[in-house]
Amino acid sequence: MKNYRNLLLVAFIALFASSCDDKIVEIFVANSPVYMSYDELAQAVNQTAARDLRNPGKIYFKDDYLFIIEEKVGVHILDNSTPANPHNLTFIEVPGVVDMAIKDDVLYVDSYVDLVALSLTDLNNINEVKRVKNVFPYTLPQYDENYPVARIDQEKGVVVAWEIKTIRQEMENRYYPVFWEYGLLDALSSSSLGYYSGMTSSGFGVGGSMARFGISNNTLYTVDQSTLHVFDVADANVPVSYGNYYAGWDIETLFIAADKLFLGGQNGVRIFDISVPRYPEYLSQFSHVLGCDPVVVSDTLAYVTLRGGNACGNTVNRLDVLSVADYSNPHLIATYAMNGPYGLGIDDKTLFICDGIAGLKIYDVSDPLQIDQHLIAHFPGIVAIDVIPINGLLFMIANDGFYQYNYDDLNNIQLISKIGISYPED
Repeated sequence: MKNYRNLLLVAFIALFASSCDDKIVEIFVANSPVYMSYDELAQAVNQTAARDLRNPGKIYFKDDYLFIIEEKVGVHILDNSTPANPHNLTFIEVPGVVDMAIKDDVLYVDSYVDLVALSLTDLNNINEVKRVKNVFPYTLPQYDENYPVARIDQEKGVVVAWEIKTIRQEMENRYYPVFWEYGLLDALSSSSLGYYSGMTSSGFGVGGSMARFGISNNTLYTVDQSTLHVFDVADANVPVSYGNYYAGWDIETLFIAADKLFLGGQNGVRIFDISVPRYPEYLSQFSHVLGCDPVVVSDTLAYVTLRGGNACGNTVNRLDVLSVADYSNPHLIATYAMNGPYGLGIDDKTLFICDGIAGLKIYDVSDPLQIDQHLIAHFPGIVAIDVIPINGLLFMIANDGFYQYNYDDLNNIQLISKIGISYPED
């Protein structure tokens, strides 16, 4: 529980009880919400010139193009037809964006509570073709934990920022400071352009292991903390919500393998059958100690990284290998100590692990019972976050930028390009 003694030195509370309606007025210094109205949100998608990376998040790859989210701000698009020299093409401003997926030439992104479909047919003229409103949970940006949070009025729009200021608000039949009401607030959070060709009109791309969006054939799946959202994207330009399904609790990641859906949560991996796409069917769960846990699957094995500390809970840092030969009975076959792993990727028998401050680690997993004996390569000195391995190229997001490696020759894996982060001036 946070200590508010210092807070009380800078905040003052005046309580007035009315004999008529028994209301209480509180005056205190707090995080006051800054709103963007829903009408403004619906008009906020905007294409601009390319800009430097600042706060890179999720990554996605399709048709020699790279997509990198700047969390809550927008999406960078890079031409990666020459991997040694990726070219930053353009930027799409999308307030509230955290995740994405692509089918055909349509990019799907979240924008706070809405799902937005963007046409990539002409990268000179990216435009919104469909918006499915109010399908995602209401979330809040990070706030200054030295101060309480004022009451949120969702009818005013989405919260895009905070102001620290003295506020006055009326309470009904409550005799405790407002910060107790929001003590669990974290549960609500997370020029001229040159000519570019457009996306191809078929297929879908590849995301990283930290993704919450995934596409299987004509169905888009997205997941939040406890809900699996299902959208029909048979007509890529017109996503239609099929409905929502309870997914469990503390869900963090989504991975699709054939007709199975794997959801990574803080207390385990849940498996759903999506052979009938519109109606995901829960099959089983593998439970583990509390920790953040992206999952990837290859053949009959699932690889799960567990990271402890902070919001992830516990102090366990490890790689778990699960047998999923029987989807109704996933079970642990091996576990290996790690430093503080985040995302991971699998290409046949080669496993790439972003082990936090320990850097990028690459293993031969031909023998899942002796993975720690078969380290192929290690790139320390990088705080690695997530990867996408595909066709001999590894795309990696780290805390200091975007990296590309060539792993065609596993005995001589090479860094071929890097795009660093630009830090704003104070």
